[in-house]
Parts: sequence; C-alpha cells; structure tokens
Amino acid sequence: MSMLSTPTSAPASGTDQVAALNATTLYRFFRAGDEETLALKGVSLTVAAGEFVVVAGPSGSGKSTLLSCLAGLDEPDGGSVLVNGSRLSHQSEPRRARARAESIGLLLQSSNLFDHLTVTQNVVLAQRLLGASRPVDASELIASLGLATRAHARPDELSGGELARAGLAVALANDPAVLLADEPTGELDHVTEAQVLQLLSVRAAVGLAIVVASHSPAVAAAADRVVHLVDGKVTPDA
Repeated sequence: MSMLSTPTSAPASGTDQVAALNATTLYRFFRAGDEETLALKGVSLTVAAGEFVVVAGPSGSGKSTLLSCLAGLDEPDGGSVLVNGSRLSHQSEPRRARARAESIGLLLQSSNLFDHLTVTQNVVLAQRLLGASRPVDASELIASLGLATRAHARPDELSGGELARAGLAVALANDPAVLLADEPTGELDHVTEAQVLQLLSVRAAVGLAIVVASHSPAVAAAADRVVHLVDGKVTPDA
C-alpha cells in the first residue's frame, strides 16, 4: 500500500484484523546507584491501521519512554511490543533495526534531518540507510507534503513549518505501517500546527497507524483517541 494514494477512508475494523501496533503490559525500570525509577507500570496499547492515537500526560509521565519502547529503540523490562503481528521487543538489535526500517517511521524531538543535505537528499539517504524494501518516490512524497518548491533547500533555509513537514517526509520515506511522533508540533505556531495535523490525518485516512506523544490540546482534538499517561500508568480520561 502506498501512503501517497488518494485518501478514502480508514480500514474497517474487525476482530480478525491484526493490529498495526500492540503493546502489552510494558514495564521499564531505570537505575542510578541505589535509586530505582519505574518509568512504565504495566502500560498496554493497541493501535489499528488507520487510527490516530495521542498519548497525553505531564512531563515525566513516561510518554517518551513509551515511544522508545514502541519503536524498539529501548527494551522494556517486562511486557511485549508487536508490529503487524511480529514481535519487536526482546529481539536482537539487528532484528529490531530491520523491523524499524520495514514498518516504523520516527519523528522524535531531536531533528531527523542532516543540516548539510537538501530535503530530497535527506529523504533518499533515509531510504538507503534503512534499506527500504518498498521506498516511495521521494519527489512525489515531498510534493504531497507541500514542499515541492523547497525540495532542494537545506534545513537552515526552511521555516519552522517546512522543517516539520521535511521531518515528516523522512519519517514516511519507507512507507511505514506505523508512525511514532514525539511532540511533533511543540515548536510550531497554531496555524502551522493545524497544517501538520491535517497532513497526519490524511495519512491516517489511507491506513497509517499514528501514535503521537503531545501536551497540545489541538493535537488531542485531532486524534481518534487519547490515552492519558500519569506516573507511568494509563489512567481514565481526564
């Protein structure tokens, strides 16, 4: 399936459909000397293809730790993560890296753009580094995000909104099944934030499963579902 096809509607749900992302009873401990911090306390999360889910909560609630475990960048101390029915957690780093390359797009707080490369070069490099098995056409992807006239610009030549969209292009370079984003609109004004959220909604409409960690009320309002995380635990809606 191409993320560049014309949006229709999200896939119909069904009990026999494999979830795009399934995390079960995740625990994560951090130790510093004799001190131990329990960052995740039995967190479970299931996201269907075409679903846009926001993980909300105060700073220090475990949102970034959860995303790292969902991406296979960090290993949970307990529980499991499956992507499209295949286990991601508790695998060797090469296997987790391959799973990320094939199925997961990342848009984290630190920029995923190289400053000395143009937007197009950043997208193509991401495809090469991750060994894209089904890469999308870079020019078509960049144009679909409204960056056709900025394809040959470097990051320091882009506005904040353009930088956010260029980062999204890199995250979508390999046509992932799941997009994980950590505060993707945190530095944007309200107008630009709305534009980025519209782009995410368009991607969800053609089957991309999206999980965004965010404090923003606008991001929460755009989502299909909000999961509240407090002190490493999922809590009832606030």
